[in-house]
Amino acid sequence: MAQNATITLTAGTWTQLTDADISSITFQNRSGYDVFVTVQNGTTAPTSFDDALRYGPKQGEAARSLAELAPGVTSPNRVFAWSKVAADVFVSHA
Repeated sequence: MAQNATITLTAGTWTQLTDADISSITFQNRSGYDVFVTVQNGTTAPTSFDDALRYGPKQGEAARSLAELAPGVTSPNRVFAWSKVAADVFVSHA
């Protein structure tokens, strides 16, 4: 399902940014805090930060394929984000 929305992350919890299997994404950290983003295969939330990328305030990606963001993940299709405080992340995907 296509999505074009701002999602508020729950502090200290991995939040899924995608609402369907996707192959590319646009997102921007709209908060004043760092946000960690990870690409997964499946809807199970990550349990560590081992594969997460850190995005500072106002940073993000524009129309990036999940395979480019996480070349080591087999069949990447979901994106999760984490922040130590509630943070807004704009997300757009088809």
